[in-house]
Amino acid sequence: MRDRGRTRRLMGLGARTGGALLKTRLGGQADWRALGEALFEGLSELKGPAMKLAQIMSQWDDLLPPDLAEELARLQRQAEPMPWPRIHEALVQQYGDIDHYFSEVEERPFASASMGQVHRATTHEGETVVLKVQYPGLADVLESDLIQVRRIMRLGRWFKVPQARLDALFEELAESLRGELDYHAEAAALARYRERYKDDPRLVIPEPLPALSGPHVLAMRYVEGAPLRELAEADGETRQGIAETLADWITQELFTYGELHADPHAGNFAADAQGRLVIYDLGAVIAVPDARIKAMMQLLDATLKHDPMGMDEALMQMGGRQGQGAPLALYRESAECIAPLFEPGEQDFSDVRVHRRLRELTPKVWAAMDRLQPPAETLLLSRALNGHYWNLVRLGARLNMHERTLPLLHRAY
Repeated sequence: MRDRGRTRRLMGLGARTGGALLKTRLGGQADWRALGEALFEGLSELKGPAMKLAQIMSQWDDLLPPDLAEELARLQRQAEPMPWPRIHEALVQQYGDIDHYFSEVEERPFASASMGQVHRATTHEGETVVLKVQYPGLADVLESDLIQVRRIMRLGRWFKVPQARLDALFEELAESLRGELDYHAEAAALARYRERYKDDPRLVIPEPLPALSGPHVLAMRYVEGAPLRELAEADGETRQGIAETLADWITQELFTYGELHADPHAGNFAADAQGRLVIYDLGAVIAVPDARIKAMMQLLDATLKHDPMGMDEALMQMGGRQGQGAPLALYRESAECIAPLFEPGEQDFSDVRVHRRLRELTPKVWAAMDRLQPPAETLLLSRALNGHYWNLVRLGARLNMHERTLPLLHRAY
């Protein structure tokens, strides 16, 4: 990965994005499909932080114009892999003589992402492993890329997102991206999670292989599975089982261990032949303090009670809504959209009526952003929860959220 030309290309993509947003603000009609295609082609080749930001945006299905969201979603599943010679270069840097460790390394990647790609390999003992290979030179260009990402994120001011919030979100994103380059930390997270869930028969977490890992390559035992994004055609029992396991796991992570998997794109999860949930990637795990969980549950409680003043108080206690003029009408409409998901009985996450109402609510939320001022430290947490929610939607989950939530509300008070 070379620095030459990257800044110029990222600035060009940022300018094109800004032009589309400006055209919309002036009452015009932007060509979101064309913009999405340009972003896909450019970011798929460049990789790195900007591609990661676009992948995060693509998970916000209810925030983006549909044509743009559809094109960005391709970055989750169709991003062009880095050519094999560059990956081979990284493997040689890690192992020296690759043939000493492996009888074969597949040149075609098993998966491609923004910060690295995964290749299957076979040891001389005949075991299949996967090698998560960091893109060569990524660490060298990370900081210069982040400067351009910060400039792109400043476009959020056009949506009345306060600059302080944008700066805080950027710092949280930057810290997360720097953390994803730390393969030693991810190996430790894999080991921690394997120990944590060793007695849960519904979860599978790959075993890290320290003897074959290093700063730029993370080796794991291969676990075969059907990616979550491919489960749309699976039988209902399999999808429902995976959905329940995913919901249970997220709940346990938050309320028992105070952590959350913060990179919820569908490629990080799969179902194995026994119908177990496979969690492939633990490069982004965030701590969630108990006080933050309690504040968020207070907001949810007020929402379910259709109490706009209580919602406003909870948001202010979380550190948001610093200004004057509580948007009480927006709170009421938000409660009307969200509360049905938590009514007694089983809720169908594939009910398009719920998503339509949320999509219709989104522009009103952005319009009130200068008054809402969501707490900066909860933005990535909210994004992660939103991504997990949409994974449940894609699975067509049927969950009794009232039954699941009631004990958690009692625990939070």
